[in-house]
Amino acid sequence: MGCDLHCSYCQNWVTSQALRDEKAVAGVAEADPCVMVEDALEQGARVMVSTYNEPLITSEWAVAIFREARAAGLMTAYVSNGNGTPQVLKYLEPWVDLYKVDLKSFDERHYRELGGRIEPILETIQALHGMGIWVEIVTLLIRGFNDSDEELRRLTEFVASVSVDIPWHVTAFHKGYKMTSPEDTRAEDLLRAAEIGRAAGLRYVYCGNLPGRVGGLEDTRCHQCGETVIRRCGYLIVDYRLTAEGGCSACGAAIPGRWAREFTGQIAAAPFLPRERAGLVRIGTR
Repeated sequence: MGCDLHCSYCQNWVTSQALRDEKAVAGVAEADPCVMVEDALEQGARVMVSTYNEPLITSEWAVAIFREARAAGLMTAYVSNGNGTPQVLKYLEPWVDLYKVDLKSFDERHYRELGGRIEPILETIQALHGMGIWVEIVTLLIRGFNDSDEELRRLTEFVASVSVDIPWHVTAFHKGYKMTSPEDTRAEDLLRAAEIGRAAGLRYVYCGNLPGRVGGLEDTRCHQCGETVIRRCGYLIVDYRLTAEGGCSACGAAIPGRWAREFTGQIAAAPFLPRERAGLVRIGTR
């Protein structure tokens, strides 16, 4: 399964509330951290990711796995709502390499409608960046909820105030399951948001969930010379032109992120099927 972190590679281990659904394609498998890491290596994973449900509520479990993952040479990541306390972030600091935060809005009223508060999320973003953990921000753009020019301007100005090198992914909402409104986010909505983000000073702005419909805003371009160093279509990396040091192949400028010395392919390049020796991965079985 792909992840849109600003790095060369990623695979998620996912535990979803979908498992509550009697029609879910996977059951629950008992596993200890060593077994999970062994299985990740067997599947060709390079990153262990804690996500879905909110990983902050099971941080002790994540750290137990990440200790083994680090020892095995894997990177580690969180995909989170960012509602962390200083204590849990300090606890995670030695064990997390990458951290993606869903910044859902830049309006306290909107956050309260969702059952939360915005201030802890902003403090988490600032703290993670200060710790040297690689941070990326995702905002699901929802028409009539968080898509006003003014709100997007304040949101992206905040991210830029932390660092102009933090990638901001603005992604498209689409109706599904029991959520039948509002209307789906359009490509032009994403492009407008991206322009606001760039005007705020952000160097790496991406549009997601509408592959092939947002021009070059799925690609990574050098902030110094404008050269396209990674070309994508959805999760698929079509062309990769970073140097071994993570620099632009045209001008040599360092591209902020976490990069491998060489690109050796990606699991998301084709539909994922577990390798024969998989101990935990189950697809199409109960």
